[in-house]
Amino acid sequence: MIPKDFAPWQSVYYYFCKWKNEGIMEELLDKLRSLVRMICGRNESPGMGMIDSRSVKTSHHVDAVRGLDGNKKIKGRKQHVVVDTQGYLMAVSVHEANIHDSKGAPKVIEKLSCKFPRLTKILADGGYRGNLADWVLDKYGWELEVVLRPNECPSKFKVIPKRWIVERTFAWLENFRRLTIDYEFHAGTAEAMVQLAFCKILLNKFSE
Repeated sequence: MIPKDFAPWQSVYYYFCKWKNEGIMEELLDKLRSLVRMICGRNESPGMGMIDSRSVKTSHHVDAVRGLDGNKKIKGRKQHVVVDTQGYLMAVSVHEANIHDSKGAPKVIEKLSCKFPRLTKILADGGYRGNLADWVLDKYGWELEVVLRPNECPSKFKVIPKRWIVERTFAWLENFRRLTIDYEFHAGTAEAMVQLAFCKILLNKFSE
């Protein structure tokens, strides 16, 4: 179903798989994010990240990497992301929707290793409470700070607004029809689609 002015689908699929498996798409995303951050007067390496996930329905023909998110009643996969303070993607991991956020978080946090020398803190919501913060600190030396909603916090203090930047990121992804439902057979292909979407988001920043 690709446009008629493209090469035969076999050729398009071959190069897509080649660039995905060789990490070309991830490398392109990293380069674009660094350029946009520097244009905005920021260091190319973020010092803080925000982690969250969203559950996405899958089509019936995907592989075994799928499950049921009991809270949201969605059968499919979770797109687990870490973004910087501007909402730009730092890392993404796609896994079964039935995996709890605190259990799925290591899959995406591990992808930050050795890529962001200035990273010191990751903000998270209440779903990441438990032993995860100790694991992140022991393995990477980063602080995982859990920021609670007012009704979750005994002292009722005002929450840090930056926590909601990642929610805006998910809203950006909703603009891509290919990402509203996960049609990809392999979870790795779904990750590549999220990376490509953010490449387009970042490229648009150059025309603003």
